[in-house]
Amino acid sequence: MEDILTHNPPPPPQPLCGWEIVVNEVNFVRKCIGAGGSQDDLWGKLVCTNFKVSFVTHDSLPQQCAHRLLGEYDVPLACVDQVITVNDAKGKRKILGSNKKLKFNPTELILYCKDFRIIRFRFDEAGPESAKKVCLAIGHYSHPADTQLLFGFEYVGTRFYSSSDTRAVNGIDPGGRLQTPLFDCSSDWDREIKRTGASEWRVCSINKDYLVSPSLPEFFVVPSSLADQDLKQYACYFSAQRVPLWCWNHPSGSALVRMSSITEPLQQRKLDQRICNAVMKSHPLRSDVHKVELENGLLPTIHDIQAALVKLRQFCVIEPFEESEDKWLSSVESSRWMEYVRVFLKQAVEVVYVLEWKQASVILQEEEDRDLSCVVASLVQVMCDPHCRSLVGFQGLVQKEWVMAGHRFLDRCNHLKRNDKEESPLFLLFLNCVWQLLEQHPTAFEFTEVYLSVLSDSMWLPVFSTFLFNCPQQRAEHSRDFALTKRISLGQEQALRFPPVWDWSQQFSLKDQALFNNPLYVGKSAPCVHNGTVRTYSHRRSKVRSALTVLMKH
Repeated sequence: MEDILTHNPPPPPQPLCGWEIVVNEVNFVRKCIGAGGSQDDLWGKLVCTNFKVSFVTHDSLPQQCAHRLLGEYDVPLACVDQVITVNDAKGKRKILGSNKKLKFNPTELILYCKDFRIIRFRFDEAGPESAKKVCLAIGHYSHPADTQLLFGFEYVGTRFYSSSDTRAVNGIDPGGRLQTPLFDCSSDWDREIKRTGASEWRVCSINKDYLVSPSLPEFFVVPSSLADQDLKQYACYFSAQRVPLWCWNHPSGSALVRMSSITEPLQQRKLDQRICNAVMKSHPLRSDVHKVELENGLLPTIHDIQAALVKLRQFCVIEPFEESEDKWLSSVESSRWMEYVRVFLKQAVEVVYVLEWKQASVILQEEEDRDLSCVVASLVQVMCDPHCRSLVGFQGLVQKEWVMAGHRFLDRCNHLKRNDKEESPLFLLFLNCVWQLLEQHPTAFEFTEVYLSVLSDSMWLPVFSTFLFNCPQQRAEHSRDFALTKRISLGQEQALRFPPVWDWSQQFSLKDQALFNNPLYVGKSAPCVHNGTVRTYSHRRSKVRSALTVLMKH
């Protein structure tokens, strides 16, 4: 122990980014590695900033994939689910949060993270008061009292991510490569209409400045036969004023549409008929329209999904291999997480069956059209559209069906730690569904499971706008208010622009980004060799029927 105490101070932590500041730190901390004893533990300094919890040690190994914002032992504060302090001598435990007091000196700190990690630190040789202060700092800064206290505002306030930066992600880069569309302007929607051949649909701008619905984007696509004046008149009858939204068109002409529930019973039948007629007119064959009620009891609720994740996390992180493999697998099955993955995939396949085999348009209806519909609409497009299985196409899909459509990322991720009842891992469930498809059809996807994992981890980096807000209007309002508070000159910009997560250069080098690319990918029509025969990979109806059969049996 004397050798450890006489070591030189550890090297400085990962360079601070933007307005990141060190709040508190303590030396001579032991990071527990495994449960078998202390021989593998690491010694170093525990640091709390307004962005992350860092552990700095002499013995850190080179990272396989070097993150530009996080070091090897760094944890973003937004990823911390619970902060628990322990005093061995007194047998006390306390969960820390914002402005909570601690009446004992901790001997151990346990961080339960939302990415299934449990991180333990021991303060056997650290100063008791210093250990207490750093624990209180972590508890306080991991529970921001207001949206603007999330680190992303400080970060973007120094970097000033302008509209020209956004276009670099959204348009054509200098190398001529197509970049991820953000769907925050009418031209992105126009390109999507042309790409899918949706000739009877148009871009609507009635929600400019969010005058009709606070949770819809300023631009979205509606049937050409619906006039703007009619949409404005109908809006008050829909939940949260969310009028029907076009998602995608099948090559046969069938359309996928999302819609919130109609709150006025006297208008329900009339409006239903009016919307269905408009969608039917947009189909070249004037086929019937099928409406799918997503809250009919066949799909789990957001609370069911959250409960399943809590159980799954418990089985996966608390010594899962102490039990036999069979018992552990049965425990995971009892969480119902995999059952919910299967149910959503089955629902998506049934929608694909209607769109492709019956050549009929489908309307997905949910109370506010912001949760379950995001999952189903996205899965349908991943199954049907090869473009959505490319890297840029998949990112555009998430931007369109989740970010701009108003999925409540702030509430569902519980970034402010305010209301556990609103928390639900719908986006994680969607990524799990996509992973299942990727495993079944590895040549059909341009991206890898590494990419899906990195995308999931990025939810807990409050630097990017993608997973930080409940809707585009909230992002604009809070960004504008923060700029006024900090007296940041916006120039011609109406609000501070956060970098989208799709600007991967913020997190990884080009070399590391290469791990996102699937070497088995054959593209939409690239030839591949199977049993000595050259074949072309493409989406076939037989595969849809086969997938439906498998899902029905299981």
